[in-house]
Amino acid sequence: MKLELGKFEIKDIQFADKSYVENHVLYVNKEEVEALVLEDDKLIGCHLEIAKPGEATRITPVKDVIEPRVKVSGGEIFPGIIGKVSPQVGSGRTHALDGCCVVTVGRIVGFQEGVIDMSGPAADYCPFSKTYNLCVVIEPQDGLETHVYEKAGRMAGLKVATYLGELVRNLEPDVIETYETKPVFEQAAQYPDLPKVGYIHMLQSQGLLHDTYYYGVDAKQIVPTFMYPTEIMDGAIVSGNCVAPCDKVTTYHHFHNPVIDECYKHHGKDINFMGVILTNENVFLADKERHSDMVAKFCEWLQLDGVLITEEGYGNPDTDLMMNCKKVERAGTKVCLITDEFPGKDGKSASLADTCEEATALASCGQGNATLMFPAMDRVIGTQEFIESQIGGWAGCINEDGSFEAELQIIIASTIANGFNKLAARGY
Repeated sequence: MKLELGKFEIKDIQFADKSYVENHVLYVNKEEVEALVLEDDKLIGCHLEIAKPGEATRITPVKDVIEPRVKVSGGEIFPGIIGKVSPQVGSGRTHALDGCCVVTVGRIVGFQEGVIDMSGPAADYCPFSKTYNLCVVIEPQDGLETHVYEKAGRMAGLKVATYLGELVRNLEPDVIETYETKPVFEQAAQYPDLPKVGYIHMLQSQGLLHDTYYYGVDAKQIVPTFMYPTEIMDGAIVSGNCVAPCDKVTTYHHFHNPVIDECYKHHGKDINFMGVILTNENVFLADKERHSDMVAKFCEWLQLDGVLITEEGYGNPDTDLMMNCKKVERAGTKVCLITDEFPGKDGKSASLADTCEEATALASCGQGNATLMFPAMDRVIGTQEFIESQIGGWAGCINEDGSFEAELQIIIASTIANGFNKLAARGY
């Protein structure tokens, strides 16, 4: 598959009488977008706010972060959710509003929703403190079941991102980047002297509110499969989960998966990037065993020399991670794990909930239990009333002036277990 990604650099967002993009500025008709969101009768309120880098602004509770995009050719955006599932995405041309995001915010769905600070010490830990954010603040009907509210919020963000993406469908991008992965035998033959490397991408799928969508299908219902990397870059996977904010893979992160990005940078130079093995994270032991067997079989079939494996979440998913590692290594493929750590505030507990002898190479994305002081902000988009019950916070952690102390895991993407962050740990 060959994908052309056209990027439009966005340097500001402003409200205006009509929506359009001009001179690197995204102009948004506020009333039109709010009306679009309120087409869903499960939401009784919506208002838009803009958050810019460097402002004394806090956004919480954050549900998802999405880069506005449009499929110019080769399928439709967010297939199976917004667009049609066929033809599959990953080829043709896609236009993206680079540097801006749609952030869905509102009354909490589950306790595992996080914080984005646009300035101050916490901003250093979050990639979205550097983007121009159009915040979609929603208010649900009273009494909605949590999974119904989550879907309404998820759809609100995707609809707004699609609306904004359409603004650049017929414009000329600032830059066009091209990515290609050939069918497996062609790809293997293209660079026969380079090690064949793959990526095992584990999706969060462990119960209610721990959902990720593959072409619109809840990942709990899939078995391991092969994907072209460009499919993932092009919107085939959408986030719909409430996991610890620090390692939540938002929809934005699926567009911008750093493992895929780095593998393409090395492709044809020191590795032959063969593609992605997609799998999920399971609750029951039999499912973990079955799916890790299938993952190892894919590696053997593709004759991969090495793989990188990432997970989403921590604790129970660590077992899926280690099962994949053990079986892939035993199938003859070298493994490097990428994950974050949770050793407790004092750093004395085990960093991972599970290990195996075959796990001999690991890249750490930092530890989420370290604490940080969050200063009071001039503006809060959403509400801070749930800080003490959000993961990373605790009873009594918030002060009267709005400042609070919390663990890093309350920050969106602070230790995200695919490397889209600034933290690391060094072993001695």
